[in-house]
Amino acid sequence: MTFDFDTIHDRRRTESNKWHKYPADVLPLWVADMDFRSPDAVIRALRERVEHGFFGYGHEQPEFYEVVTERLWKRYGWRVSPEAILHQPGVIPGFNLACRAFASPGDGAVVQTPMYPPILRAPDNCGLSREEAPLARPADGRYVIDFDAFRAAIRDRTKLFLLCNPHNPVGRVYEREDLVRLARICLERGLVICADEIHCDLVYPGHAHVPIASIDPEIERHTITLMAPSKTFNLPGLKSSITIIPNAALREKFVAAQLDLVRAANVLGYTATLAAYRDGQPWLDALLRYLEGNRDFLAEYVRTRLPGVAMSRPEGTYLGWLDCRAAKLPNDDPYTFFLERARVALNDGAAFGAPGRGFVRLNYACPRALLTQALDRMRDALAARA
Repeated sequence: MTFDFDTIHDRRRTESNKWHKYPADVLPLWVADMDFRSPDAVIRALRERVEHGFFGYGHEQPEFYEVVTERLWKRYGWRVSPEAILHQPGVIPGFNLACRAFASPGDGAVVQTPMYPPILRAPDNCGLSREEAPLARPADGRYVIDFDAFRAAIRDRTKLFLLCNPHNPVGRVYEREDLVRLARICLERGLVICADEIHCDLVYPGHAHVPIASIDPEIERHTITLMAPSKTFNLPGLKSSITIIPNAALREKFVAAQLDLVRAANVLGYTATLAAYRDGQPWLDALLRYLEGNRDFLAEYVRTRLPGVAMSRPEGTYLGWLDCRAAKLPNDDPYTFFLERARVALNDGAAFGAPGRGFVRLNYACPRALLTQALDRMRDALAARA
């Protein structure tokens, strides 16, 4: 089968937040929203569901759980029972519910900075203190876990670890040995692990995603795992995610925390999730090849044509984390510089925590021609400044 990832579609004619947040002359490479049509298998399933004409309250059918559990087993060797799976309207509600369910105001939650901004905000949303354990960044730019910093961040009232793997924004896919060390520290200190693994399907050759809960039964008993088809199959607007909680006691607390606050995912999100997980693998295989090409093109462009900018190749996700500190831009603010001088919208690294200052995050999940146009604008802006 062949799939088209090169056609540039006009999304300004829709309600796309990505394409309407900035003026029309700005190229948006910011939010994690791909500029590719979703798989035909998903579009067909949604069309058939809409033609049915009834949109009452939904209820997941046995096939849904069969597809999800089979996927977890085939991809990760992780056996999960159907009752451990909750269908929810998004991963962001998931880690906020975990903070609400397993900690009380005044308790703490550990995060590894730089970190996806909604995860950074989650402890504050629930009256918790945010305990930051910065990742270390060696000279080669490939972030590693600072285990001393991680241990030091855990206080007497710390209750929760908010893990992001594959990591957003730095693109690391943690190896099993690192995850074991993190989990052992959490178990020693009595922490619940809430693992945001939304990018788990977007991993490049040479790397493998390991769900932290799949490592052994003891770790599984202390872990809430959040996954979704939204990033993988470009379905974020349908608000559908999977929460996996094998421990019945943890699951009961989690469900109690969502009562009348976070209700079920909508029926079209359900339809899209089932179709994507059941029938979307050929599209995903082709997507990953295209994204790998974009990643490598971006890395080489940064290395050879963007002076003062550096990037370590992401091991997963479709997000480049660009270190612009050596470019010595005004106010050490590459976000504003590239927006105003290049008319390219990126994510401001400072929003990912203090270690992100001087960085920007770039979404390269777009047609190559669009990526090239944006990078050429950034190159020209740097050259004009010099």
